[in-house]
Amino acid sequence: MKKRYQIEVNINAKLKVFCPRILLREKQVTRIAFGNKMADVDIQAYDGNRIMIPACICDMLHFPDNASNLYALIDDHTLFIGPLIGILTSGFTPFATRPVGERSSFFYRLLSSSKEAGAFTYVFGKEHIDWDKGIIRGYTVIDSEWIKMEVPFPNVIYDRLPNRRAELDHANREVKQRFESDYLVPFYNPGFFSKLDVFERLQQDESVSSHLPETHPFSSFSVIERMLAVYGHVYVKPINGSLGNGVHQIIYSKREGFYFCRYRDREGHNKLLKFDSLEGLMEKIFEKRNLSSMIVQQGIRMLRLDSRLVDFRVHTNKDGDGRWQIAAIAAKIGGTGSATTHVNNGGEVKTLTELFEAPEDRLRYEQLLSAAALNLSNSLEEQMTGFIGEIGFDFGIDREDKVWLFEANSKPGRSIFKHPELKEFDILTRKLSLAYGVYLAEKAILHPEELFT
Repeated sequence: MKKRYQIEVNINAKLKVFCPRILLREKQVTRIAFGNKMADVDIQAYDGNRIMIPACICDMLHFPDNASNLYALIDDHTLFIGPLIGILTSGFTPFATRPVGERSSFFYRLLSSSKEAGAFTYVFGKEHIDWDKGIIRGYTVIDSEWIKMEVPFPNVIYDRLPNRRAELDHANREVKQRFESDYLVPFYNPGFFSKLDVFERLQQDESVSSHLPETHPFSSFSVIERMLAVYGHVYVKPINGSLGNGVHQIIYSKREGFYFCRYRDREGHNKLLKFDSLEGLMEKIFEKRNLSSMIVQQGIRMLRLDSRLVDFRVHTNKDGDGRWQIAAIAAKIGGTGSATTHVNNGGEVKTLTELFEAPEDRLRYEQLLSAAALNLSNSLEEQMTGFIGEIGFDFGIDREDKVWLFEANSKPGRSIFKHPELKEFDILTRKLSLAYGVYLAEKAILHPEELFT
């Protein structure tokens, strides 16, 4: 979908669609499609640059009044207008101004980017689908206001389910299966990554495996003892955790002969406790935890700022040509006494310019992080199933300037974009997310066999 056209509703014409001659190029076109809706029409070529569609056909296609500047392509005697990008999520409310609760502002900004992307975009949940009529009663933003309207099934679906519980919900899984198998509608960014699964897959790729700290599922105290003897400290974290919740740093001091555990308790306080033995530490700290759902990861002696941990968040996105791009890089500075750099643990976000005074240092670290993120993005795309459109990487850099991967997230948090200097990158990530949707929609229309075989 390389060219956009102004779409105009023609009140007078009956079943005749006027189409720019440069678009038709003497092709035989007998149908027009918008999402899953299709109508037989008489196509008339003319020398203008707009596509003029009769009002009665717009009604048949459920074509919205505000969808004015969209892409068009021709395949199999059909003029496809669009694309339609459906954003699947959950957690809808009855409130007209906040239909998706606390996440309404995020979706509002995302939908507001759709006009620039050349797509018609709406957000919906499983409860908004009418399978019999082939329509969705979804939400979009028109003239800065939330509007609920009936729209066709989309050409592509952007998966923004908020958590693993929603992802595993039977009805949501059925929605995905039905759209993919019955309508050949691809999903992008489906599912959440498992930390252990990501590491096991990347370990098979020699081009990126050097970025991986030693990581194992928890099996016994002996694994932790061995890793502590080698690295001095390890991290124990949930396989499917997020936002730094449940992360514990275990440290062994050879000089003192004691074990220490740094973590955040349920009241939100950072703790550092001392123990005579690893067994005593595990019994006290992990007494009520399911250790089989935890991983043990090598500790890295990272860069620090005033004795506080420093790590880095890098966002990568697929662009409108299906290529990975660096969308944002930020540093995260850990709170005093915190085991992680997450903002909810007292951390703060800084730009690389704020962190590194010397321009040459900033450039060197930016290049190191960018190269690692792009290589890992390409590797993950090869290793994981589904269409991945964005990844958030958490990196550490050690004192020898080696980049280490701590986590990769398929639905990365957006806390770094609260920093005023990163607002433009927040906008960029949204634009790229929809640009990739346009790219994938074109593939689904012209070459579905490449996506579903």
